[in-house]
Amino acid sequence: MSTYSVADAKAGLRCLINRALAGEEVIITRHGKPVVELRPTTVPSPAATGSHDWFLSRRVKLAPGAPTSVELLNMIYDEPDL
Repeated sequence: MSTYSVADAKAGLRCLINRALAGEEVIITRHGKPVVELRPTTVPSPAATGSHDWFLSRRVKLAPGAPTSVELLNMIYDEPDL
């Protein structure tokens, strides 16, 4: 376990995050008393897993008869110049 003051943590946050990711217990103290513990998150981010499920779950469903993006672009480019 490593303990660091708030000032030390502020100056070396990147290093402390790397230590926590490596499995080290990192405690930040204020006035000598522990106030924060740094540790890796338990849920991996979508980017870390390489999964597209996160992206696919946020896709917008088109209403029936709504134009697709290709159709919208074709409408824009097919309009006569004003």
